[in-house]
Amino acid sequence: MAEVLVYVDHVDGAVRKPTLELLTLARRVGEPVAVALGNGAADTAAALAEHGAVKVLTHDASEYADYLVVPKVDALQAAVESVSAAGSLVAVLVPSSAEGKEIAARLALRIGSGIITDAVDLEAGDEGPVATQSVFAASFTTKSRVSKGTPVITVKPNSAAVEAAPAAGDVSELSVTFSAQATGTKVTGRTPRESTGRPELTEAAIVVSGGRGVNGAENFAIIEALADSLGAAVGASRAAVDAGWYPHTNQVGQTGKSVSPQLYIANGISGAIQHRAGMQTSKTIVAVNKDAEAPIFDLVDYGVVGDLFDVVPALTEEIKTRKG
Repeated sequence: MAEVLVYVDHVDGAVRKPTLELLTLARRVGEPVAVALGNGAADTAAALAEHGAVKVLTHDASEYADYLVVPKVDALQAAVESVSAAGSLVAVLVPSSAEGKEIAARLALRIGSGIITDAVDLEAGDEGPVATQSVFAASFTTKSRVSKGTPVITVKPNSAAVEAAPAAGDVSELSVTFSAQATGTKVTGRTPRESTGRPELTEAAIVVSGGRGVNGAENFAIIEALADSLGAAVGASRAAVDAGWYPHTNQVGQTGKSVSPQLYIANGISGAIQHRAGMQTSKTIVAVNKDAEAPIFDLVDYGVVGDLFDVVPALTEEIKTRKG
């Protein structure tokens, strides 16, 4: 049967949710073959097998931690060549993170293939996998396929529900020869990000965001309180970030991060196209804004016209009460 390479995003062997989503999508077009690299790669096998990986190719080397991106591209290229030798490779799937998209672009160039980025769905087609994308700030939905080479496709987090489908998960060591470019960009230091205990913004099922209407860094506490009551991630509009009220790493929008949660709650956000581009594919959108004419209300499933300083604390208390 046709095989689909899935690049594994993991932290010391703990597989991240977007990879499990990729395995679900991969099963629609072929048999998933997972590629896990770096420290703890072998420890990913059980989780990958549980979610449909028929094979797990692993490789660990110091280059993956010591240098940026290129060693991973070298390894993924080796995996492509290995599986292609059997003539059964139909696609390569990569999580649509900043690093993932760079890996995918470099890989596509090396193997002479087309690339599709930020897909939100995947299905089998007569002439190869067909990817669905939300484009022009999610104003349109397109379906496309790669017409040259083996398709390289990056998929946005939260595009598919994770489904367990136990498979063999046969583990084998991948043979990798690093290129001369692999050591071109060295990591000279790392500063761990302070943990908030909240889910990763791009992977969260619920996102609560604040904008210009929050009116100050000190007031983001009420946004965080609502997020914590829901087990959600915290986002911010560009206006709030530019004002220094919240870190840039939490910016949602065209120049920030794209999110596609099951629930998105926008508080004090007008709904400029820059912000909409980063959250418009959310499954359910709720907005709180005191301006009844705010553009965000053209987009939402549920809207509350009111002062967020009254509405958000009341909503937080109601959620806590109902949770008991």
